[in-house]
Amino acid sequence: MRALASPASCKGVLSAVEAAMALGAGMRVAGVEAEELPVADGGEGTMEVLAAALGGEWRTAPVSDPLGRAVAASFLVLEDGTPVVEAAQAIGLRRLAEDERDPMRASSLGLGELVLAAAAEAAGPLLVCLGDSATVDGGSGLREVVGDALAGRELRGLCDVRSPLLGERGAARAFGRQKGASPEQVEELERRLAAMEELRPYAELPGAGAAGGLGAAVAALGGELVSGADFVLERVGFRVQAAGADLVVTGEGRVDRTSDEGKAVGEVARICREEGVRCVVFGGRVEAELPGTETHALSGVPERAADDLVELGKRLADALLGGA
Repeated sequence: MRALASPASCKGVLSAVEAAMALGAGMRVAGVEAEELPVADGGEGTMEVLAAALGGEWRTAPVSDPLGRAVAASFLVLEDGTPVVEAAQAIGLRRLAEDERDPMRASSLGLGELVLAAAAEAAGPLLVCLGDSATVDGGSGLREVVGDALAGRELRGLCDVRSPLLGERGAARAFGRQKGASPEQVEELERRLAAMEELRPYAELPGAGAAGGLGAAVAALGGELVSGADFVLERVGFRVQAAGADLVVTGEGRVDRTSDEGKAVGEVARICREEGVRCVVFGGRVEAELPGTETHALSGVPERAADDLVELGKRLADALLGGA
């Protein structure tokens, strides 16, 4: 019997790699052959997943955090020469204490600095992972710093959501509250985004609203927006690995309706349905179930997350062997 441990990150608790290790350890204790293939969707931890599967070299650069303070941020140069940066590394929500979250003044300038540092280090197509930012500035800081520096450079934005720039599913109204905006501020942020003429041609693109409008900004810089989950799963060979498995286990910190809207967990579940493979989804919190999957809620206690996943892996493996 063969199982695949393919979780996304449990943000702020376990990385996707750490979660996969815990699941795999539990499965192997029960005697099931377990392979660890963590997944990501362009949000926080995408570089780590790509590095684990494809290899590469980590580098750092001095950048500005969302509030303009000097910090060091990591970026990755894959073995094939492709530079990869994450918005979350420079301007991520986790860069700020909860009482510091202020999307009215948070800037994407630091991501622009990180993009230029990575572009200078490697000549391959530039991948920008868009997700988990503290900003809703439509990439104005990014665009200010980058300017025409990437003209002619192949650029891709890996989007963790399919949201447009504006509207109820857009950057401000769908995600502004989680970044610290009041209801009144959400409407002001919406007006600001709507007034950015340079983003208007890209406002309806799937992913334009990713990371506070950074998707639209990348498109305005000449980049292509792609599904981060689709890109990562293809690069790590997920479908091929899943097709030969008896069980795939995936999950994230919170499973909700957005999990099936372009997130890694939803795409893993979709591929498993297409391949006829049993798929189990876990969540620290479970607010919705994904079609065609079995869902398991963990304890929800961050300190217990790794132990919860070891226990879940063992329990699922025991059941798998019992039904063999």
